[in-house]
Amino acid sequence: MAGATTSQFKVLKKTSLRESVANALRAAIISGELLPGRLYSAPTLGEKFGVSATPVREAMLDLTTEGLVVAAPNKGFRITEVSEEDLDSITSIRMMLEPPTVRQVTDIIPESDFPMLRRLAQTIVDSADQGDLVNYTDADRVFHLRILEYSGNAHLVKIVSDLRARTRLLGLLPLSQSGQLGASALEHLDLVGLLEARDGAAAQEFMRRHIGKVRGMWADPAKR
Repeated sequence: MAGATTSQFKVLKKTSLRESVANALRAAIISGELLPGRLYSAPTLGEKFGVSATPVREAMLDLTTEGLVVAAPNKGFRITEVSEEDLDSITSIRMMLEPPTVRQVTDIIPESDFPMLRRLAQTIVDSADQGDLVNYTDADRVFHLRILEYSGNAHLVKIVSDLRARTRLLGLLPLSQSGQLGASALEHLDLVGLLEARDGAAAQEFMRRHIGKVRGMWADPAKR
């Protein structure tokens, strides 16, 4: 778990600065090192990374498309803040879209694709075990969207992807340290098992519980 607590502010290599800075910023946001609602200037972050303000601005613009930050003209960038009401709304929409779609695709997933889905699920588990929060969120996104893609509905996949981007920034570090993240990660292997068994009803109910459990994990500790 040591990797989860290491500061993301490091001197970056002078190659692919925009991408390197974006990855470092993404990691700092996901881990909670950069705080939701807080305004950060490009020059200040550039000093922390040991680079000029320009690649920081470019990287921050990339992160705005992911919903992680919001540009504040002439001031900097504000880390996106998600309220409890936002989380409830996002969860409600995901409940309407994802569980029934998972049931719909259960019978049409090619048998030859299950080893790939199981590898994707195992990557989620491994990332949680290693405390690699950036890889965890990416692997989790790829896994769930890949399943939804079997529906052939690109608009649905895009909507769910955008919704998930709104919550990926929430403090994963406390969940990782408490072990909740690891337990949630293992559920992805269980879902693959249900899909492989072609049990659409069980897969739908499992996905409904999974989304509800994740919503509870995101809850304000004072309200749990």
